[in-house]
Amino acid sequence: MQKVLIANRGEIALRIVRACRELGIKSLAVYSEADIESLHVQLADEAICIGKAPGVDSYLRADRIISAAEIADVDAIHPGYGFLSENPDFAEQCESCNIKFIGPSSQSIRKMGDKAVAKDTVRAAGVPVVDGSDGPITEEKDAIKTAKRIGYPVIIKAVAGGGGRGMRVAHNDVSLRKEFHIAGNEAEKAFGNGSVYIEKYIQNPRHIEFQVLADRHGKVLHLGERDCSVQRRHQKLIEEAPSPFLTKELRRKMGAAAIKATKAADYEGAGTIEFLVDDEGGFYFLEMNTRIQVEHTVTEEVTGIDLVKQQLLIAQGEPIAFDQKHITFDKHAIECRINAEDPSRNFTPSPGCIDLYYAPGGHGVRVDSHAYGGYVIPPYYDSMIGKLITYGKDREIAIQRMYRALDEYLIRGIKTTIPLHRAILRDPAFQSGEVTTAFMEKFMERNKTFD
Repeated sequence: MQKVLIANRGEIALRIVRACRELGIKSLAVYSEADIESLHVQLADEAICIGKAPGVDSYLRADRIISAAEIADVDAIHPGYGFLSENPDFAEQCESCNIKFIGPSSQSIRKMGDKAVAKDTVRAAGVPVVDGSDGPITEEKDAIKTAKRIGYPVIIKAVAGGGGRGMRVAHNDVSLRKEFHIAGNEAEKAFGNGSVYIEKYIQNPRHIEFQVLADRHGKVLHLGERDCSVQRRHQKLIEEAPSPFLTKELRRKMGAAAIKATKAADYEGAGTIEFLVDDEGGFYFLEMNTRIQVEHTVTEEVTGIDLVKQQLLIAQGEPIAFDQKHITFDKHAIECRINAEDPSRNFTPSPGCIDLYYAPGGHGVRVDSHAYGGYVIPPYYDSMIGKLITYGKDREIAIQRMYRALDEYLIRGIKTTIPLHRAILRDPAFQSGEVTTAFMEKFMERNKTFD
């Protein structure tokens, strides 16, 4: 592999540029008119503008990305996360153009991207799943019939969904009738697919995901779990590895299930198997993310394995050079997503010019960000401007380092979620590790402003 096109922007595009450089691979950045000053554009070996600022006119234009790849004569395309990263049609276009899509095959993406099909696939492999509908539901009467069978509360989910869009909870027939149509409309607008399915709603679960790697030679491994329970409206805010909740035995069982699910998907590359875990340690398959995750960083710091490099090496056809027994978890890592939002004003986006930028450092601190002093945060994309990761030999040290790093992190000119993270880390429930997906709702009721 000589040259890779990076079909993304921001911190993940910069992360891929750096991994390519370390492996001696040339990188081609594609960018919108709004991102001409972005670091990934400046640091890549080559760059091509592919359209106007909105994503639909640039980063979501598969035709322009393929054209750029052909003009620049690249060998492969790395999609990052978001945008076209889990679009099976885009992966199929790459395959038909003899350009390696750095990720699973279009068939695997299609199988695991349809959540109803994914659920059936892993169930057949012996992985526990939440009780729910048999495939998509199109009629309100069928939705009510399903809900009565499995029992309220239920959750309505978009078949092609992600990031909490097209997802609604119903506690009775009245709310189901309302939320069923709202979820379908949201799904249609967000994904161009209004199909939904229904599952039993597990109240106050922990959201725990397992990182997996698979090569084309049949080797499938897991790299342990990440606890992603601190989330607002299904959007993750803080992730950590390992989970403070899992026992050694539960980790073994969930890891084995993650490997079964990955094999069932005929998977190649880096992926994530997401589970919901109840208070008694029962776990249920939620979905598979067929791409690199935002929070891959904490797994890297705990295991010492560079996941983006592994993606590139696997895409080149190389076998994974280590076995399950070689993967150790001898550190603890925490990631805070730094977003350009005002948490005191219902997380209103805060685009604009960064007047002052100073990133923290020191032992056990990592910052993945494309931001710098004078950089203008555009209003067209996701609000995340960076990821702050701290790590140490145990959770207490990782938390202490995160306190320090958050205090050192200076971003002036825009509002950010840094004050919110400081408050979360001071919360007794977070400090004790007693965190479920209901944590943020209760936390926000107790905390209205942040300084």
